[in-house]
Amino acid sequence: MRNSGAPPSGTQAGFQETHWSVVLAAAVADSAQGSRALDALCRAYWAPLYAFIRRRGHSPEEAQDLTQEFFARLLKHNGLTTTSPEKGRFRSFLLAGLKHFLINEWHREQCEKRGGGRVTISLDAEPVEARYQIELTETATPESVFERHWAFTVLDQTLNRLRDEYARSGKREVFDLLKETLSGEKRSTPRAELAAQCGMSVGAVDVAVHRMRRRYGELLREEIGCTVGDPAGVEEEIRHLKEVLGRG
Repeated sequence: MRNSGAPPSGTQAGFQETHWSVVLAAAVADSAQGSRALDALCRAYWAPLYAFIRRRGHSPEEAQDLTQEFFARLLKHNGLTTTSPEKGRFRSFLLAGLKHFLINEWHREQCEKRGGGRVTISLDAEPVEARYQIELTETATPESVFERHWAFTVLDQTLNRLRDEYARSGKREVFDLLKETLSGEKRSTPRAELAAQCGMSVGAVDVAVHRMRRRYGELLREEIGCTVGDPAGVEEEIRHLKEVLGRG
């Protein structure tokens, strides 16, 4: 029988170094740590910006180029001089910055040739474009598309962290079998069948599912904590995420 215990709880190494509060601190002090944090957050949260640009009428290729150019400018120049801790959320900062970029800073008729050395973030746009097409509705605004893809990205980042924890503990197979239970919807696989697939008793599967859900909730709060300047804003951001997902 496989061990049904969940990976040990705890903050991932380097978690605090990718926190939005670290980036905000860099706005008032020359901080290499802040620059690294901003780079990490941009790499994790580019997909909602791509979706926003697509809804503004740009082609997939143009959206990739514009997203990359926006981040290139943000990371190369001091893009934090107009933000402050009281503005709070990385989500709001990025969307405001992107709107400014598209309206006031992008004056070229064509994007630079792809692969021209300006790209700072490698974009795997195919799955994001596929999700964009699935989620798109006639009444969707660029802002609503951005918000929904932001919510998806938060959940994806959380799930990836949980998967990595299980993999490091030698329980990747258990994670792959039980991850469907995280959705909160009715399980597609009966408990007895899950137990047989995991090599556990039904009771052990129930315990493993409970631990996985609990750890997922902890990591979700940590992930959201990466994107707000004040820990007090985590619960409010969670409520916002649920509201956005509920609209679908």
